[in-house]
Amino acid sequence: MYIPEHFREDREERLQAFISENGFGILVSMHDGVPFASHLPFLFEPSEGPHGKLSGHMARGNPHWQSLGDARQALTIFHGPHAYVSPSWYNSPGVPTWNYVAVHVYGKSRLIEDKQTLWDLVTTLTKVHESRYEPPWEPDLPDNKIDALLGMIIGFEIEITDIQGKYKLSQNRSSDDRKRIIQRLEQEPSHWSTNIARLMESQERAD
Repeated sequence: MYIPEHFREDREERLQAFISENGFGILVSMHDGVPFASHLPFLFEPSEGPHGKLSGHMARGNPHWQSLGDARQALTIFHGPHAYVSPSWYNSPGVPTWNYVAVHVYGKSRLIEDKQTLWDLVTTLTKVHESRYEPPWEPDLPDNKIDALLGMIIGFEIEITDIQGKYKLSQNRSSDDRKRIIQRLEQEPSHWSTNIARLMESQERAD
């Protein structure tokens, strides 16, 4: 990913928090000589290995899994809010641009075909996302139903080797311009715009 220095985010704790909060990503690898992408929820375990581990599963009918495993390279893209920024909001001259946050995760893939390990992954992912509900739904299914469901999916793990973060939040503009951008974004009807405004405010505090 192309990252100009003023947009680079290297703080691992911030990148890990972003992945945990934006766990629906795009898995990309080469399949039959061309890039292939799948949109999937991921389980991120930051304490597994030097940079953490990603886990997920997909339909067995999806040919993408055939290009994973054997430590083959994979890229997972996690993206957050984004918003258009008008040059009319600046005090000084400028051009139209787009503010956004993206994190690219590179790693070595391994397939999970053991049924118990795969079921543990499915139930853990379920608990993570059901934790916001009261009461949370429990995957209390009969064994024959579980076996049938597990036969329809295949799991994978990605040992993370590199994480790249790009926080493009007008860091190349003056402090006055950034304040004006935040004010205008907060007035926009889109929740993406207001979320970018909040990220810009947090970036100001972090810096």
